[in-house]
Amino acid sequence: MRPGSARVFFRRPGRDVTVVTYGACCRIAMEAADKLAEVGIETEVIDVQTLLPFDLHGRIGESLRRTNRVLFLDEDVPGGATAFMLQQVVEKQGGFAWLDSPPRTLTAKAHRPPYGSDGDYFSKPNRESIFEAVYDLMNEADPASFLIFYR
Repeated sequence: MRPGSARVFFRRPGRDVTVVTYGACCRIAMEAADKLAEVGIETEVIDVQTLLPFDLHGRIGESLRRTNRVLFLDEDVPGGATAFMLQQVVEKQGGFAWLDSPPRTLTAKAHRPPYGSDGDYFSKPNRESIFEAVYDLMNEADPASFLIFYR
C-alpha cells in the first residue's frame, strides 16, 4: 500500500454508515461493525493508512456517496486526528454534499489513560462506544427502525 492510499475493508460492503479510522482502532471498528450487522446496520470501515498524505484517491468520498453518514474514529484526544480527517473530507474533498446526517467524531477522553489493564478500554474508543455512536446516527435517520434502548 502506498502512502496516501486509504484501504477499504470490504468484509461487508457498507450501505448505512462509513467509519474512518487508522492504526489500532481498525480492529476495534471491525468488531463493532460485526455487532452492528447483527442489528441490521451495514458499516463500511476505512483505514486511511496515513494522515500525511491523506486519502489521495478519494475513497472516503466514494464511500460517503453510498452511505451518506460518517463517523471519524481514533484514539487521540478530542480535536486531534479526527478533527484533521473531518476537515480533509468535509472541506477539501467536498464530502458535505453527500451527508444526510452531521458528521461525527469519536475520540479518546481528554485525559491520560489511568494505570491498569483496563485503563485504555475506558479512556479510548471501544467496541461498545463505536456501536453506540453509529447506532445514534442511524436512530437520527430512522427512529422507528433504530430505537434507543441502551440508555
